[in-house]
Amino acid sequence: MRKQLPKDFVIGGATAAYQVEGATKEDGKGRVLWDDFLEKQGRFSPDPAADFYHRYDEDLALAEAYGHQVIRLSIAWSRIFPDGAGAVEPRGVAFYHRLFAACAKHHLIPFVTLHHFDTPERLHAIGDWLSQEMLEDFVEYARFCFEEFPEIKHWITINEPTSMAVQQYTSGTFPPAETGHFDKTFQAEHNQIVAHARIVNLYKSMGLDGEIGIVHALQTPYPYSDSSEDQHAADLQDALENRLYLDGTLAGDYAPKTLALIKEILAANQQPMFKYTDEEMAAIKIITSANGCALITASRKRFIMVMAQRDRQLPAFTVSARRRSQPGLRQRIGTGPSIRVVCMTC
Repeated sequence: MRKQLPKDFVIGGATAAYQVEGATKEDGKGRVLWDDFLEKQGRFSPDPAADFYHRYDEDLALAEAYGHQVIRLSIAWSRIFPDGAGAVEPRGVAFYHRLFAACAKHHLIPFVTLHHFDTPERLHAIGDWLSQEMLEDFVEYARFCFEEFPEIKHWITINEPTSMAVQQYTSGTFPPAETGHFDKTFQAEHNQIVAHARIVNLYKSMGLDGEIGIVHALQTPYPYSDSSEDQHAADLQDALENRLYLDGTLAGDYAPKTLALIKEILAANQQPMFKYTDEEMAAIKIITSANGCALITASRKRFIMVMAQRDRQLPAFTVSARRRSQPGLRQRIGTGPSIRVVCMTC
């Protein structure tokens, strides 16, 4: 029996400005967190990437030819505000107007992300998602985009916030490449949720004709067995990468169990609890009390098997996480027996 997709189902492709545009030194674009990081590594260069900055019309024509209906794009914050705030670069604004017009020409609906792993360099240097100044500038950048690009009806605040926070401060694969700083990870996660909430609330207050949401990259931890120890180990991993985001963006509050798991992780590492205010929590609550926030989930072909076990080769309260990028990474994550996390990519 042949099954039909729902009539409102759409199919398309996805891009990100820093990953496809190239032209990082053209038309007044400012530097971002990756520029110095990649230059020092000497392994990759963002130029020319897919040269989307110059060849976007060809790429969109191909997408149309293959039957795509939508395309995910992101605006490079540093093309609009080279320093993250202050003076606007008109050539960057003009580029995105041309890009969105080309989407219309090729019958593609753009879903536009405001932040896709590309914090402007100045804001990264003062703390990135740990900085209150960064949060303020991000909201104002969003306001500018909402006013400047009324042709866009589908907005995404942040792409895969967990990828940013965890890889910046826990696994160390994103700049500033710190490891084991769970306190910074959770503070960044909370600040991202607050920024998302403030921007969604701003969008609603402007009475704009469209929708806005967030893209999560949910990681799926499974207990290795039905034992209570293994289940708790999986809960700890879930708290690290998923629960705070889901509580904040769906429930509008942090569940007591989520906070208890986070406190356990932080206590095991002798690190302080992340800070949050009543005002911030009120902003988070508003986005779940009214319609208009679409939750968009980016699926990852990865699952995590977690087991709690005694391992004489590892100190107590330790995670041994095997990832393709960092084999043998070890981190403290919780109390009780040692925890082994095995990450598998399908």
